[in-house]
Amino acid sequence: MDLEHFMAHLPRGDLWVFGYGSLMWSPGFSYKDKAPARIHGYHRALCILSTRYRGTRRKPGLVMGLCRGGSCWGMAFRVDAARVRHALLRLWEREMPRRVYAPRLLRAVLPSSRQVRALAFLADPTHPAYVRELDLHGRARLVAQGSGQRGRCVDYIRNTLHEMKQVGVRDPHLERILQAALVLRQDDGGSAGVCETEVPTPERQPEATAARDVLPQRASAPARRRAGRAASRN
Repeated sequence: MDLEHFMAHLPRGDLWVFGYGSLMWSPGFSYKDKAPARIHGYHRALCILSTRYRGTRRKPGLVMGLCRGGSCWGMAFRVDAARVRHALLRLWEREMPRRVYAPRLLRAVLPSSRQVRALAFLADPTHPAYVRELDLHGRARLVAQGSGQRGRCVDYIRNTLHEMKQVGVRDPHLERILQAALVLRQDDGGSAGVCETEVPTPERQPEATAARDVLPQRASAPARRRAGRAASRN
């Protein structure tokens, strides 16, 4: 969805924006209020290959998306009506270059039990960058290797977990992925080994192409055992 079409259907007044990944600690737009919020019907997942912000085409990282099912705690930002267009321009530049997300207005519940409609970016499961089936070790490999314009993927996960802790929630699965990724980085001298296969763009790759075609090679057996032990301790 392009920005003009989205804005044409946007209610007048202030706009709430729901952040569940890097938007929680680095929104990149001006706001007049923020509060922890919970969205029902969607959950946070490491499911999108990053070839720019947290990885490259040869060494993709893995970033968050909202997927159907469950619920998700995050941070909601209230943007003044006069600043909505500017905030949306910034968000579209940041989140929508590859159209891997679908912008939607979802009901978010604030700590006061107040309900607001907030803009959230949902993962598009038909996009070639969407990772459908991948075990903990596979996700950890991508996180371990990923580094792009906005920094390392391990820092992205670490910051997300820190912000979740600030609002009083945990994600044990995400914690295990981070711990396994850190072990892999240590085993590989700070940079996980990868299969240098370019990630196709949507124009070059049909939607049905499997994510395994762009995933890194498996680590050695000793590295897998160490990563597994690290994950099981969490």
